[in-house]
Parts: sequence; C-alpha cells; structure tokens
Amino acid sequence: MVVCGDDGLAHRLAAELRVVYGEQVTLVVPPNVRIARPPVVGRARAASAALLDRVVSAAVGRTNGNGNGGGTTAGSGPVAGEGPRGERVLEAVEATETVLAEAGVERAAALALVYDDDETNIRAALTARRLNPRLRLVLRLYNRRLGQHIEELLDQAAVLAVGDADGGAGDTSTTVLSDADTAAPALAATALAGTGKVIQTDGLVLRAVDLPPGALAGADAGRGLCTLALFSLNNTNVAPMEGAGDQGPRLLPDDAEVRDAGDRGVMVLEQVSSSSSAAAAQDRRRVGVLPVLASLFSRRLRWSLAGVVGCVVALAVALSVVTGIHPVRAFYYTLLDLFAIDDPAVGQSLGRQILQLLTGLMGLLLLPVLLAAVLEALGTFRTASALRKPPRGLSGHVVLLGLGKIGTRVLTRLRELHVPVVCVESDPEARGLAVARRLRVPVVLGDVTQEGVLEAAKIHRAQALLAVTSADTTNLEAVLYARAVRPDLKAVLRLYDDDFATAVYRTLRAAHPRAVTRSRSVSYLAAPSFAGAMLGRQILGAIPVERKVLLVAAVDVAGHPQLEGRTVDGAFRAGSWRVLALEGQPQVAGDRVLRDGDRVVVAVTRRGLAELSGRVPPAHPAGSLG
Repeated sequence: MVVCGDDGLAHRLAAELRVVYGEQVTLVVPPNVRIARPPVVGRARAASAALLDRVVSAAVGRTNGNGNGGGTTAGSGPVAGEGPRGERVLEAVEATETVLAEAGVERAAALALVYDDDETNIRAALTARRLNPRLRLVLRLYNRRLGQHIEELLDQAAVLAVGDADGGAGDTSTTVLSDADTAAPALAATALAGTGKVIQTDGLVLRAVDLPPGALAGADAGRGLCTLALFSLNNTNVAPMEGAGDQGPRLLPDDAEVRDAGDRGVMVLEQVSSSSSAAAAQDRRRVGVLPVLASLFSRRLRWSLAGVVGCVVALAVALSVVTGIHPVRAFYYTLLDLFAIDDPAVGQSLGRQILQLLTGLMGLLLLPVLLAAVLEALGTFRTASALRKPPRGLSGHVVLLGLGKIGTRVLTRLRELHVPVVCVESDPEARGLAVARRLRVPVVLGDVTQEGVLEAAKIHRAQALLAVTSADTTNLEAVLYARAVRPDLKAVLRLYDDDFATAVYRTLRAAHPRAVTRSRSVSYLAAPSFAGAMLGRQILGAIPVERKVLLVAAVDVAGHPQLEGRTVDGAFRAGSWRVLALEGQPQVAGDRVLRDGDRVVVAVTRRGLAELSGRVPPAHPAGSLG
C-alpha cells in the first residue's frame, strides 16, 4: 500500500493500514510535514513508549540529517527513511513520476492520494494510472462534481489499458472520497442531542440513534431495533463514583451484554423507509415555496400590512351595516375612500361620514407602510450578497466556529437538519461565506479569541458550540471562554491530533462534569473510510461512538466463509461485525441464508473489517460464530 499526503490524514491512514490490517505501507510525505510523528492507533500502552521514541528519533534524524539541518528541496529526489515496523517513509515535496516509481507504485495493490490540494491529487492520480493501470486508486477531493468526473475518467482509462494488455480489467477501481464529507455528519450529529447518524445505500436508509439508559427494552420491542453499541458507564456526563473506573464503550454487543447494560446508554439502529423520506422531502419543498416572498419583508412589516388589511375589511363590513348596501359595493367604496378618489359624503348620514374619515386616516397610515415595504424589498435585493447578522431574539441555535472545508460541510449538514446556526469566521475571504449567504445564515466576522465576538453570536442563548477551525488552540480557547460564559454549554471541538483530543476531552469532562463535551479528530473519523476503500471495501459511512469508530460497509458474500452459507443472525460476531441487511432489500428475515451473489450491509469494527478481508487472523475460532 502506498499513501501520499501532506497532513495528519496521511499518517493516520498509514497507521490504520499497518496496525489494523497488517499491510506493508510506503508513506510519502513532505520533509517539513506538520506532524512530527504518526498518530497512535490502538492502545497498546506497553510498547507505545518505545515505539514513540523510535518514531520521534527517526523523524528528527530525517528532518536534520539532509545536510545543514535542511529538508529536501523542490528539485531533489525522494529521501528514504525508516518508520515503524511495516512502514517505509519517503520524503518528497510532491508525488511526481520519479517519486511514485521510487515508492513502488508499479507493484503496489493500492495508492491513496490524500494531499490537501485537489489539483495535486488529480495530477498524481493520472501519473499513477499510467504507471500501473491495475492500481486501485483512492483520491481525496473536496470538489464533489469534479470527483465524479475524475472517477469515471480514471476507471475508463484503466479498462482500456488493461483490456488492451490481456483482455481483463481486473480490480482497477477508483474511489473519490472527502474527509470533509466523511467527518461533517458525525460532527453535526455530535452537536445535536437526539439527532441520528443517517447512512444511505441503494433502496435502504438506516439511522443510528442514541437512547438513554433504561430505554432499550421498550424501544427494541416496539421498533425492532438492533443494538450497535453500549456507551461508557460515565457517558451520562455525571462524574463516575470513586473506584468505579472508566469502562469504555462496547461495539456490537451480544444479547447477554445488552441485558446486563444497566446504567449504560445505548446506540441502536433503526430503518427509515425511503418512500417516507422522499415524501418528507417533498413536503419540505412544498412548504418552503410560500416563505420565499415573505423573506423579502421583515416580520414587523408583515404584521403592519396584516393590520392595515384587517382594518380595511372591518371598515367595509361596518359601511355595509350602516348604509345597507351590498358588501362587495361597500368594500369598493372603502377602497375609493382609502385612496382618496371618492367624492366627499356631504349630505349623507353621520355614520357614513365618520367611516369615510376613518378610511381616509387609514389611507394616510398605509402610505408609510407601503413606502417601507418598497424600500425593504429593494434593500433585500441590494444586500443579498451581504452577510446577515444574528437576530435579536435568537435562541436554541448552534454556534459554528470556522467556515473552511470542514466548517462549510458541517454548516450544510446542519441546515439540512433545519437547525438554526450562527457562524463565526475571522477570514472575510473564507470559502464558506458564499454558502452562508446562499443559505441565509447569520455570520459574525471577527477573531473568536477576542472579547465580544462570541457574545455577538448569542453564545449565552445557544444550545451548542461547534469549534471546527484549523487551529487547535483557537478551538480550545473558544470552548474554554464559552464555558466561562455558560458552564453547562454543550461543546464539540475539532482537534488535529487524536491523542491531544483524548486528553482535552478527559480534562474538560472532569472540569465540567455536568456539561456535554466532545472532542473529534477529523483524520481519526476519515481514515477508516479511506483504508476500507484501499482494501476494496465500499464504506458507506462511519459512526463515531465516543472515542471509537463503527463502520458501515457493503460486502460481497462470495469468498467470505464467515458469511457464506450462514443465516443473517448466525453470521453475527460480537465485537466484530453484524449483518444489517441485504443491499436493495428493505426487509430481510434473520433465518435467511446468505449465498454466493448476495451483497450485504454490515456494521463492522476496524478489526472486524480486517478479519473479513483476510488481512489478519481471526480473533476467535470459526466455531464461535453464531
């Protein structure tokens, strides 16, 4: 396996392939890469200290050992170095043809290009496809539409090249993924209580839902849910009792563990019918047509117009009662009086004269209202490109810090869930500002570390704070300042390094036991999907469970003795994988036998996916299945 990148995702992906799946990995990184050591996958604490010392020593030697302490220049070739066991490290500014050849792309099974720049990844992918048409490619691209075209282009080039050679295309798939798209749903769901993680495949919509302790039995009986995970004993944000320990989450528990869950919260899976989802989406589109015109005017102006219309109708009814004329004619006379184009009611009854005076007065009051409506409508069109400010009475919203790649995707996801959002961004040229304008989301421009910025975003009335800027210190400082304003505020912060994220999470949880605190590493959330794609598995989504990740993948039954010939219920292995459904079949019985040609949707741990792939030996004997 070859991994090329310039940030933490490359190191995390290489560690994932090496530690979880036992693959031989060649890692290509720039000489001055941001992270000096690869992140630790797993918690083998006994050997971690020595391993980290070797990694840091190797990193320092590679950084300072190229002559006068300098890194590799743009014109020099790749510099090889030693990494952890099973990993070879090459230092190069970018993945040129020479670098890819040195990395062994011509003999590799898969190549992941996870540079932060789309153009760099595309250029390297075209070169790699020419060097090895049979290579399985995994690209990190932010532009979704461009990614679809590049995927089709590279697959077509592989089919033509391999077909001309020996008449068979082989496994030459190209997969385009985005770490932003992978991590954004998890970050958005973490910030919202009761919001499930939705995973879609052909004809099937699944949703993972968190339930409080004690709610599993009733929900499981009434809705037919399967249990995906048991949360930690102290996941209810109450400080654990002294001596009780900190028992971590349990992924894919068996029936006995579910019965003994006790005070643990649970994550269950429910099925959402695609027809009902489509109908709900259609209803949202239908309802959303009416407010388009109303969005041109403020709420106060709309109430003023409604009051004027009500008064005109009341005057028309009163005129019909006083004079005895037909109501339609009375309404017509009222409009003539309103616009001052009727003759004075000289010589008529007193009631008619009083009503005419009142109607004329209403006409005078109507003029400023109409003028305000015209000016406000023109101002709305004129300021369509301007950023909105948070309204005065806003409450129960999510404050989103950062509108970069991740923040933009998180904002889109939150608006899809109809969650009110206020964004805070320091860069007036950030890519997410255009999306915020299009979605009419209020934005506060300013440095979140400066006093008054979070207050302008109404942090004291918000339901959650989601800090996803690219600077760890900024995210941490914003959360600490927000906690000073509101100690019980729900806070989710994105941190670059996963070990640092774990330490921050534990410290904040201990300091504020009554508040919900979550720390997330984007590379930690995205790496399993990239690794699964390199192994030829279709990863449909990743579900974060506290500090762990549960994957949902589509797997062909053929060639997997753990699945083939077994029933859906019998193929379950606690702590490793569970068959959720057959692809394209919303309902499947538990006694359905899985056969060659079936494609199943499974919830699987990273270790379980490695076992299904045959990359690592099974943790349990085959007879323990079922």
